[in-house]
Amino acid sequence: MPRNSKCKSVRILSPMATGNGAYIVHRTLESRLSGYEVVRYNPYRTLFPPFLYLLGRFRKTGLIHTTPDYGFFHARKNVPLVLTFHNYVLDRFMRDYSSVFQNIHYQADLKIFTKLALAKANGITAVSRFTADLVRQEMKLTNNIKIIYNGVDHTIFTPRKQGYKNQTNKFKVLFCGNLSRRKGAKWLLPIMDRLGENVTISYTSGLRISGALAEHSQLQCLGKVPYQRMPAVYQDADILLFPTVREGLPLAGLEAMACGLPVVASNCSAIPELIDEGKGGFLCPVGDVNAFAERINFLADSPKLRHEMGEYNRAKVEKMFTLDRMVKEYQDLFQEVLG
Repeated sequence: MPRNSKCKSVRILSPMATGNGAYIVHRTLESRLSGYEVVRYNPYRTLFPPFLYLLGRFRKTGLIHTTPDYGFFHARKNVPLVLTFHNYVLDRFMRDYSSVFQNIHYQADLKIFTKLALAKANGITAVSRFTADLVRQEMKLTNNIKIIYNGVDHTIFTPRKQGYKNQTNKFKVLFCGNLSRRKGAKWLLPIMDRLGENVTISYTSGLRISGALAEHSQLQCLGKVPYQRMPAVYQDADILLFPTVREGLPLAGLEAMACGLPVVASNCSAIPELIDEGKGGFLCPVGDVNAFAERINFLADSPKLRHEMGEYNRAKVEKMFTLDRMVKEYQDLFQEVLG
């Protein structure tokens, strides 16, 4: 990829907590943009945010690119600050899907930290229209928010080879993500109980939260899967199940689409910007386990439709959600801010 000379000559630091999709996006930028460096830290450091102030503080940089939640602590005098909203969970709707501790944290300090970071920002981006609109509404922002959709490396995340046959004759459903309320993990077992005997659900335990669900004969825990092994995990599945309640623009959805999988997901937040109802999969009301099970059973009996939906999703990724497009848009934004 051509690299802009202005960006190439300026060092960009990106302080990021590990264990989430945002970290993966920023690591991707690090691998594609000369001078871009991720300063990684354990998320437990956020228990005392002033500790974050020293992260990378003595490294010279011409621009800081991070997330809004703790961006205030990474900001420096006379250094441009670019913030990216990968999601937003501080609104009233998310209180029912967050723990008591999380709700206290969100309202008592995280919302304040976010507002302080926005006041210092020279550029603001969001990974979806939904997220941008929600941030404007919640933060009472008049600033321009540039939408930069996440991208996926469609040369690595590819459909399985033609002629591959599922030797077990099982219809394989895949769930990817932390086993949290926000991801809809609590609905996996109720959905499983409504599926046909030939249907199995395999699930990963996510990047941050470990553990497993209750045992079920048709449920398989894959544990924590290294990122480099994820293409094979998608290729071994028939569809992606995504019963989430809030997403910025999920990498799991993009990766599954790039691998030619239909997606059965919640009809909420930014998901409709990713999944086209009836073309790339099905969108169900949040928490409606009957609707999810009905769509999965239908696809289990519809191999031709699955193939058509998978091809549709692959083509959409190639058109709208490539890694090169995402990197170029961030590169252009950094150049604009530095200019």
